[in-house]
Amino acid sequence: MQQTTEILNFLAGLFVFAVGIGVFVVAVLFTVDILQTKNAIRRNYPVIGRLRYWFEHLGEFFRQYFFASDREEMPFNRAERNWVYQASEGVDNTVAFGSSRDLRPVGTPLFVNCPYPTLDADAVPTQAVTIGPYAAKPYVTSSLFNISGMSFGAISKPAVLALSNGARMAGCWMNTGEGGLSPYHLEGGADIVFQIGTAKYGVRDEEGNLSDVKLKEVAEHDQVKMFEIKLSQGAKPGKGGILPGAKVTPEIAEIRGIPIGSDSISPNRHPEIESASSLLDMISHVREVTGKPVGIKTVIGAYGWLDDVFEEIHRRGIESAPDFVTIDSADGGTGAAPMPLIDNMGLPLKESLPLVVDKLTENGLRERVKVAASGKLVTPSEVAWALCIGADFVNSARGFMFALGCIQALKCNKNTCPTGITTHNKRLQRGLVPEDKAERVRHYAETMQHEVEIIAHSCGVTEPRKLKRYHCRTVTSDGRSIPLSQIYPDIPTVTNERTTNPQRIPA
Repeated sequence: MQQTTEILNFLAGLFVFAVGIGVFVVAVLFTVDILQTKNAIRRNYPVIGRLRYWFEHLGEFFRQYFFASDREEMPFNRAERNWVYQASEGVDNTVAFGSSRDLRPVGTPLFVNCPYPTLDADAVPTQAVTIGPYAAKPYVTSSLFNISGMSFGAISKPAVLALSNGARMAGCWMNTGEGGLSPYHLEGGADIVFQIGTAKYGVRDEEGNLSDVKLKEVAEHDQVKMFEIKLSQGAKPGKGGILPGAKVTPEIAEIRGIPIGSDSISPNRHPEIESASSLLDMISHVREVTGKPVGIKTVIGAYGWLDDVFEEIHRRGIESAPDFVTIDSADGGTGAAPMPLIDNMGLPLKESLPLVVDKLTENGLRERVKVAASGKLVTPSEVAWALCIGADFVNSARGFMFALGCIQALKCNKNTCPTGITTHNKRLQRGLVPEDKAERVRHYAETMQHEVEIIAHSCGVTEPRKLKRYHCRTVTSDGRSIPLSQIYPDIPTVTNERTTNPQRIPA
């Protein structure tokens, strides 16, 4: 009995002490809030006003799980994320009862099923594509769905390891992003596309200029199959990459060739690229130094410059063309970008992809220059749409982030990612086990391939790269759908006998 009384007295004392501490903290916060002059809410409603910011912060998470319906959240809704999660886990991802998608909004794609779909026995493997026939070491791949650029630095070591291993197992390529080539890209064994950003991280000299010596060092790795010169990316056209100083660890600083702990901000363009001629000069130079295919990545806004590039290719010869073009959508993702650019700059892929494909066709360059589509394409219907328009490949970053376990916490620009993907906090990285997540990456890529094949077979073709614009329709403002081939009519091509100097069809 006495012992019980002592315990109760101790707990009562502890409670009084806690209350005292609480009252003291509230008093301090009240004094701070009432005296500060920068925030009107806190000044007028001391202590209580602070709850506004707490609720605002929690709102991101409550909306995701309790208030948003399956199809309304942005930038990716719950239905899209759940499909990726299930695909990456290798579990059954069929649905019951009926589609929860509203098929009435303008722009909704509707694929045209064939009365006599392709039998499994008649299906064929995805056609292999040769990229860079004029390079010393062309790249031949049958991969359809690949990992888009995510820099080591923007994402963590375990994330890079998981992506590289998963890409190797799935047989797709992995883009390094502009942060340079890390040991972890190579360790996984995947085919790699080395991206040359405007700061030329990983292939720059002490003055920040492109270094042929370092280019050759990167190209000596057999895993590095191609080089991509980044002109711009979807989330921030006209703005270079941004990596907060908190993420610039000693290792990242060494790989990039920049100071430790300082913000890593790339120039908004390559200083030496200022015209169609200088762009082709750089493409040719990198291809000559490395011996490997070289392409460009860009967001389309203004597009008259494409005509200048094609004119210059006609003048120089078809071998001077970029080996591939990656078209990024205005709704592409990033770790950090100014809101005016992420919201309002550049053209979305639905407008820019057909524009570029048609211009290449018009100029007799469609077979020479391969096209990759990038930007918010994370489900089979979106990938199949891009193939119908004319893309050879689809690249995704955020889809593979979901495969790694991303919960769309929207903390990529901090160092606090709760899933360990975009943070260098060792405690948070513990949650991302590369061996397990590599399997998820593999499952996601393989399931994507399989379900795009399902769409292709339903349309009556034997493999996805045979999808054409007439296989897909889009809903219009009057509620009816029309074929993509009606919106974007096929453009005939005329070339001369040598095919090294394609001539445009007269207007």
